Amino acid sequence: MRAALAGKEQDYTQAPLNRAIVLLAIPMVLEMCMESLFGIVDIFFVARLGAEAAAAVGVTETLMTVVYSVAMGIALATTAMVARRIGEQDTEGAARAAVQAIILGIGAAVAVGVPAVWRAPDLLKVMGADEQVIAGGVAYTQLVLGSAVSVMLLFLINAIFRGAGDAAVAMRVLWFANGLNILLDPILIFGLGPIPAMGVAGAGLATLIGRTAGVVMQVVILTRGRGRIALAARHWRLDWKVLRRLSRVSSTGMAQFLIANASWLALVRIIAASGAAALAGYAIAIRIVIFSLLPSWGLSNAAATLVGQNLGARRPDRAESSVWRTGVFNMVFLGVVGLLFIAAPEPLVLQFTNDAEVARYAVNCLRIVSYGYVFYALGMVLVQAFNGAGDTTTPTLINVGVYWMLQIPVAWWLALELGWGANGAFWAIPIAESALTITGWWIFRKGKWKLQRI
Repeated sequence: MRAALAGKEQDYTQAPLNRAIVLLAIPMVLEMCMESLFGIVDIFFVARLGAEAAAAVGVTETLMTVVYSVAMGIALATTAMVARRIGEQDTEGAARAAVQAIILGIGAAVAVGVPAVWRAPDLLKVMGADEQVIAGGVAYTQLVLGSAVSVMLLFLINAIFRGAGDAAVAMRVLWFANGLNILLDPILIFGLGPIPAMGVAGAGLATLIGRTAGVVMQVVILTRGRGRIALAARHWRLDWKVLRRLSRVSSTGMAQFLIANASWLALVRIIAASGAAALAGYAIAIRIVIFSLLPSWGLSNAAATLVGQNLGARRPDRAESSVWRTGVFNMVFLGVVGLLFIAAPEPLVLQFTNDAEVARYAVNCLRIVSYGYVFYALGMVLVQAFNGAGDTTTPTLINVGVYWMLQIPVAWWLALELGWGANGAFWAIPIAESALTITGWWIFRKGKWKLQRI
């Protein structure tokens, strides 16, 4: 634990495999928890301003999924490329790839963010916000959407750190950014001394300042050579060959997240047919599920780094072993969590609602989804292994098949045709995720990912 948090330089292509996994996973798990805090902290304070302010935050977070999808798509390619160069002992190549990722990210953020800020009132209206929400929340929306460049760079530069094996650095950046956001939120929202109360717009400004400060910290670390990658003046130029390769891998990475996110919106529409209580119960259960999966995503990200670095070091067998080993760790962890959720979901659910009907739906959803936890554990590691190898196409195709050709039709059939209601839609989730794991396992065993060039 001490070594993982300290972030001392390690050779992850030579260190004992269990130690390498733990050293990478601990800071990555904590980084995931920190990232989730941005939206949670905003809604915690803003909820005191009333329903309209809280609605503005919720709708804006939904709009931000487009920015997140683009950022995560480029981040996947960045981690894979940087990890591959580090494994090859090519730190110059890793630095060049890092610069191209930053250039690509800034371009994408400007292309998405500028029109979004300009048309923020229209976007809120399209998302169903009423006139009161738009009037009170448009400033918040413009500030958050206007921070697209900061969001993009925060994702991408942390992806550079993860690919290089500097997971502890990425973790500390988000600690700093989140700490600043938590400190500024109540001050800017409610006012303090000479600082006027800005209401919901204050939450947007606090988020913008926190994220931007995090990016400044990242740039200082990168340019002063405090990590495995040091960016010098000679690296800051366009390399069209690397940029094209990065763009190609990133495009399928973006599609991977957009396809998955869009399918969940379709699932919500099916659940909504069972009424507001079913929808509220689903929202509560999924919040619990997502929070419980954060450590598993950290482990999966560790697998991606290990795959990329070991393929670069021409050790494909060690790359494969790291995936299976990480998968077992993840299955043990989520298996235990799943058993707890199946055996006693009620105490957790009742922390969020006192409504008996909402609680019933939430308990059913949490229990049903938990039946697939062991499958999810292996599936997410396999998906990140493909991404770490630079093969973002395979997970994208799997997502199309599993989510759109299986999950949505099964949810519709069980919920509406067989009359199971929302419970039918809930059952479609473990069915689809189990199919994803089986498909990923079959493709991974074929080993073509080991030949992926990036």
